[in-house]
Parts: sequence; structure tokens; C-alpha cells
Amino acid sequence: MRTSSQIRQDFLDFFRSKEHKIVPSAPVIPYNDPTLLFTNAGMNQFKDVFLGMGKRDYNRAADTQKCIRVSGKHNDLEEVGHDAYHHTFFEMLGNWSFGDYGKKEAIKWAWELLTKVWKMPKDKLWATVFRTDDEAYELWQSETDIDPAHILRFDEKDNFWEMGDTGPCGPCSEIHIDLTKDGCKPEDVNADNPDVMEIWNLVFIQYNRDEKGVLHPLPMKHVDTGMGFERVVRVLQNKKSNYETDVFLPLINEIIHVSKKDYTGDKNIAAMNVVADHIRTLTFAIADGAIPSNESRGYVLRRILRRAARYGRNLNLHEPFMYKLVDVLVETMGDAFPEIREKHEFIKEVIQAEEESFNVTLDRGIHLFNEVADAVEDTTNKVFPGEEAFKLYDTYGFPLDLTQLMANERGLQVDLIAYEEAMKGQKSKSRAARKETIGVSSTEMLPAIQINYDPYSVGPEGIKTSIETVVEDAAQLIVLKDNPFYAESGGQVSDTGKIIVNGEREIEVVDSKKDYIVIKDADIIIPEGAEVIAKVDYGRREAIERNHSATHLLHEALRRVLGPHVKQMGSYLDDKVLRFDFPHFHKLEQAQIKEIEGIVMEKIAQGINVNWEVMPIETAEKIPNVKKFFGDKYGDNVRVVIIDEKFSVEFCGGTHVKETSEIGLFKIIREESISSGTRRIFARTGEGILHLMDEKIADIEKLVADLPEKYADNFRIAIDEFKINSKDLDFRDIGILSRILEYHDKTISSLMDLREKYLEERKQAEKALAKQKVKEASDKLDEVIAKAADAEGIKIVTAKYDFDSMEELKDLGDILRSKLTSGVGLLYIIKDGKVNFVTVVTDDLIKEKGLSAGKLAGEVAKILGGGGGGKPHLAAAGGKDVGKIDFAITELKNIVLNQIKK
Repeated sequence: MRTSSQIRQDFLDFFRSKEHKIVPSAPVIPYNDPTLLFTNAGMNQFKDVFLGMGKRDYNRAADTQKCIRVSGKHNDLEEVGHDAYHHTFFEMLGNWSFGDYGKKEAIKWAWELLTKVWKMPKDKLWATVFRTDDEAYELWQSETDIDPAHILRFDEKDNFWEMGDTGPCGPCSEIHIDLTKDGCKPEDVNADNPDVMEIWNLVFIQYNRDEKGVLHPLPMKHVDTGMGFERVVRVLQNKKSNYETDVFLPLINEIIHVSKKDYTGDKNIAAMNVVADHIRTLTFAIADGAIPSNESRGYVLRRILRRAARYGRNLNLHEPFMYKLVDVLVETMGDAFPEIREKHEFIKEVIQAEEESFNVTLDRGIHLFNEVADAVEDTTNKVFPGEEAFKLYDTYGFPLDLTQLMANERGLQVDLIAYEEAMKGQKSKSRAARKETIGVSSTEMLPAIQINYDPYSVGPEGIKTSIETVVEDAAQLIVLKDNPFYAESGGQVSDTGKIIVNGEREIEVVDSKKDYIVIKDADIIIPEGAEVIAKVDYGRREAIERNHSATHLLHEALRRVLGPHVKQMGSYLDDKVLRFDFPHFHKLEQAQIKEIEGIVMEKIAQGINVNWEVMPIETAEKIPNVKKFFGDKYGDNVRVVIIDEKFSVEFCGGTHVKETSEIGLFKIIREESISSGTRRIFARTGEGILHLMDEKIADIEKLVADLPEKYADNFRIAIDEFKINSKDLDFRDIGILSRILEYHDKTISSLMDLREKYLEERKQAEKALAKQKVKEASDKLDEVIAKAADAEGIKIVTAKYDFDSMEELKDLGDILRSKLTSGVGLLYIIKDGKVNFVTVVTDDLIKEKGLSAGKLAGEVAKILGGGGGGKPHLAAAGGKDVGKIDFAITELKNIVLNQIKK
């Protein structure tokens, strides 16, 4: 008897021999198809080809596709476990032709595989074709030796495939197998007879249906086939049910072991079948990135898990048990689908946590259900109240289909109309509550204007543009012809800034969308068509970019430390802090946090270029280890941000630093749980860490200042509580007061120690940031030296920097001397309305030309209205006349030449 693994391999090997490319299964989470919650057919990953929007570098393909069908048109949930062949998760074996071969080969090869390779009895096979598809009908007769009486015609319902109301479509030919004892009749085919089962569907995509319903022949015809793997295994292993094959038996046996129940009786069999089916759905969905939740596909998974948990109660299983089945599934299917082995432990943690969470309320919910069901069971209408069904959902987390299942078992029907009314009532209350707290500004009056939205090219100086239109609303909305302000997306907040009208009027920009900006004062009158300068608050933008690029580094660091299950589930980043949400079931240990910080800081120190490129999504998805935000919908082209191709490659539309060294520092400031299985990290970068230390120090100093007053209050409370007469204290009272005083003194001491700790941390962070800034600047010194001026053969290097102290400038001056070999340098900063600078002279010019950095600094300082000096090789000085710095730099050449002459 062939094993299921051998049968799967037979299929792939057969089509490999027919020159098909064997492609991997697509994930069950269709990231790029917003029309689907789950991948439900083998053709999903080739949908773009059928729509004429994409292509592959091969014309023939075959695979085994992981599929989930639990919602929408393809919803087999109610049948699962109660019949022999429906599942929520299943494999679909498929082969495709993209404009290559057609019906002839598809029919011929299908028959060859079934009857020659797998040796299915020919007299048990039936073929159906679309009623007008004479070509397929004749090919079944000419290319196979099927009994002609077993070729049947059916109409659109059974034998015409359509992707949607419009678009690619075509006739199909299905292959059914007769599993009856005495042989079936033609009327048993396509009649939902469980013993006359469809096993393979050959779809011939040859038409395009337009909006009027008219069919037009496609220029390229395609073949799309799908075979139910579990059904074929059942046939080849000669079993009465899919659940009796080696696909399911290892799971069934483990459920028998855990429950100590036999696989006999309808109740036990159905319960075990459901659990075995549902654990497969949960495992594969979680492995591909979905997490049980209260929204969208996450809620579908939660429903599946809770449905299985309730069936577990039928087996007297009251403790979490499903997570234990994952080990068996990984053992049996991990070779074919290594992703479940890779995320084995994480999958178990997710399922166990969900089980534990639901178990708390499951028994109470069942108790409430039984109370209500007992009351209505003997009534004539046998209707379970919809209000109670909603209460089970709202209070105990019972999905409606779970309540319906339990009601059906007791011969009851749920009042769906009343349930929906209760649901609508709750939603109305929620909407009303949101309206009270959220002010919505209507943009319906915005004209349809083609604008240029480009937040990536703007610099500190801003851009010249014009005002297209002004819209009066709750706030004043302005449409710019060119919008350089980033609009909130992907967790990154919107830019702020200003627009300058007529070179003088500055109007504050408080928010931005792609189509318009929002200004602070709605009463300002701005003429449409006015030429303006749009200036992004660039200091704020740069701080945001540091946090955004650090988020990408953090994402990969988390994966390397915690495991490949880590995915971005949400993020927020502004100019002060970054926040990152990800799936994980344990509080991060301090050692893990340090390791994560170390990986990020290592990448910052390496000064890696941050590059981005817009490319077709098909190209982007082929990049190894590329990351996508879970749940995002992407277009045909995506923007990909690359921070070392071997480290971080992500789909991202945000703005970033030019190289990682600009981030400066990185520190995780908090890590917490936000829901079952989801953690959140807060972190700061660069000067944001210094601001954090300042905040902590200020908080402590406030506490210390407030403590004497609080102590006095405590003292008075103690006096009142113990009725102490201050003139007549006994020893007991004195002891109490002594302890209060001692507590006060210890508190003050502890707070001051903590203040010193934070002061030291700030000092160290400041040093590290300064060191990083100097390194970043030193890496670019070659570019600065290349632009050096010339004074009769002597290089004169000048440059401005954004340092916070002279120590950084001096450190960079030393590095400049070593790189310069021969020359003079002047490096300066402008801070607090003053100019501070260092001058350097290389050793050869000190010896041969008599140049002195100290004397050069003194001469320059005089021009700037200040003073200073130092040693011949390096000196420091400053001045208050900031406006004269450009003149001083120009004069440096003359100062050098005059010093040489002297």
C-alpha cells in the first residue's frame, strides 16, 4: 500500500517527467490578494497570470498547495468531521499550463496518472464535461480508453469555472470515482453522493466574460487542474473515510491516547475527526503568519480553535490538549512542509495560550447554554433566543456557529434575526462612542487634482510649489501642487512644518495627507495659485527617520534572538519613540534584551548604507528573507528598503536615514504584553535616549522636592492615628516616629542614588553618541578633503558640523590631521549663538613652514570677535560674531600665507 508521502511524490514526479516546473506551495495567508482570507485553491498564486497582469519564467507548473476553506463560497465547516471527505485544511495537487498545452494533454495525462501509475480501476472512473464542450467530450474518447457511457455532460452549475462575475473563465472536466458496492448510475454523479466522489477537476480557461456577461475567447488559453490529495489517498489506500488514511490516523491515535476514548460511536468519531482536521488548519495558518484574534482571518482561526475545544468536551477533555497534537503533525508532515517544523514550538505556544484563555469561560458558557436550551427544548417552536446567543458571543466568546452547532445537537434553531439585531445594537453604541471622541474632517469637497506626492526628495531648505486650492472645513485644508510632507502610513507619523507665502508669511502645517495638508489656523486667508515654499520640520523628520530605520534593525534582531516566528504586527514611530508589536508568548529576559540591543548597535556602528528601490511585487517577493507587514495590501509595484541584503530587506513606504550610523544609539526602554501571544517593545534612538534620561532625572528631583511635604502629612496622620500627645511621648510612640523618620531618610537616599545612576547613564550615553557622531563624520572626511582649497600648494580644509561639544570637534580634528598628511584644517560648530572651532596643522608644515594651529586660531578668533589658542598641531577658539564665519573662512588662506612669510 502506498503511503500518503509516496502518493504526493508520485504526483510531482509524474508531472516533472512531463516537463513541469515543481513550484513550492504558496502560504495559506494570501498576502497580496485582498479578496481572500485564506488560500483556497492551487490557482491562487497564479491568479495574476490568468488575469494577464503577470507572467512566470516557465509555461508549465505543478505543486501541492496548502488550502483552507472555512468562509465565503467555499465553506465546508458544517460537513467537516461528519462526512468522510470534507476538510477545513487540505492539500490540492495541481498542474498548470500558461498558454502552452491544452485540453488534449490535460485529459490524456490525468488518465495516465490515475490508471497507469496509480492503477485505479477504469470501470470505476467517470468524466463530466460542460454541456457544449464537444472538444473535451471527444478527447475523452480519443485520448483515453474510458467507457464512453461514463462521459457525462452537465451545465454551468457543475462544469463551468469562473474566477468572478467578470474575467477569465471556462469549461471544466471533472473526474469522479465510484466507491459504491454495486456500481453507480449516471444520475449518481454530481448528486452529492458521498460514495461517488469527485477527485480531480480539469479547468480550461479559454474565455473572458465582460461586464455584459458576453464571453470572448482569450488570446492565450490556460489549463488549471486541482486534485484533492486526501481523497486520492483514501482511494489508493482503500479506506472508507479520509480520516482512516495515514494522513489523519497518527492524529486520531494521539487523540485516542490523550482522551482515553475509543474511535467508535458517531459522537466520538465526529469529535476526533473535527479535532484532527482543525489542528491541521491552525498549525498551517499560524506557521504562515496568522494569529488567532478578534478580527478578520484571526477571528476565523479563533472560531476554529473554539469549535475544536468544544468537541473536546464531547471527549471529556477539560484541560488544554490540542497543542499536544502539533508534535504528531510535525512528525508526519514536516518533511513536505518544513515551515511547520521551523515554527514548531511557537505554534504550540499560540494554540496552548488560546486554549487556556477560552477554557476559563467555555464551561460557564456551556452551563448558560444548557440552562436556556432546557427552558426552550420542550416548547413548540424550539427556538434558541438570539439575544442569548449574542450574550454567549459577547460574554463568553462563543462564535455564532458554535452556538448553532450545540443547538442543532439538541434539535433547536437559533433566532438569527434577533441575534443580528443585538449585534447591530452593540455596533451602534460603539460607533456613537467613537464619534464622541474622534473629530472627523470631511474631504468630500476636495477637487480631483493630480498632485505630485514625493516626501523622499525634500531637504532642509524645502521645495518651491504652488497652492492648487484651499478647502474650508473643520480645519483648513490646502492642496499643494507638490506635496513633500510625509502622510502617516505604515506606523510612521505625518510630517509637520510650514509653508512660506511671498517669502515672509509663515503658516504652520500640523498634519499631512497624500492629497492635502492641514494648517493650524483655519482663519488665515491664502490665495489659490500662490507660490510658496513648503518646508518640512527637518529636525523632526530626521528624528523620525532614525526611529524608522532602527525599527527595521530591531525587527531582524528580534527574529535572530527569539526565532523566525517574529513578524511585525503593528508599529508606531514619531520623533521621540518607536513602538514595535510582534507575536511572542514569553516576557523577554534581560539577557535577550541586551543581545537584541547589541545586534542593533553593531549594525549602527557599521554605518551601512540604507537603500530603497521601487520594483514589481513579483521581483520583490523573490528576494531572500524579504519582510512584509502582516495584513498589508500591496499594489503591482512596491518600495523595498534594504539595510544590507543579508540582514534587513522590507517592503516599506516610509522615510529613512541615509546610513545606519546616523541613528547614533539604540535602547529598549520598555517591553510588555498587550494581548495573549503579542508583545510590545518601546525604544529610543540617538538624542532621544538623552531626553529620556533627562525626564527620569527631572521626575526624581520632583519626588525629592515633594517628599518633605508628604512626610509631614504622614507624620500628622501618625499623630492622629495613635492619639499621641506631643508633650507626653512614651517609648512605643517614639519607636513609631523613629521608623517614619528612618523610612523618610532611606527614601531620600534611594532616590538620590537613583538620580546619580541616571546621571551616570546619561553621561555614558552622551559619550557613546558623541563617539558615534565623530565616527560618522570621520567616515566622510575623504569627501571633505577632496574639496580642500589651495594656498600656494597648501591644502586648506574647512567644514561645519552639528556636534554638541568641543571635545567631539577636537577628536575629529585629530583624525583629520592623520588623514590629511599635509595641510591645514578648520572645523567649526554653531551653538547657542556662538561659533566654536578648532584648527589643525600637520607635522610637516609645523617643521618646514613654521605654521602653528594656535596662532591660526587666534587670528581667526579676532575676526569672529572672540579669542583662543593652543598647541602648534591643534588649537581651539570661539567668537560671538556668527555672521562673519564665511568671511573668516575666506581669510584663512591669507592668514596661513602671512604666517609662513613671518
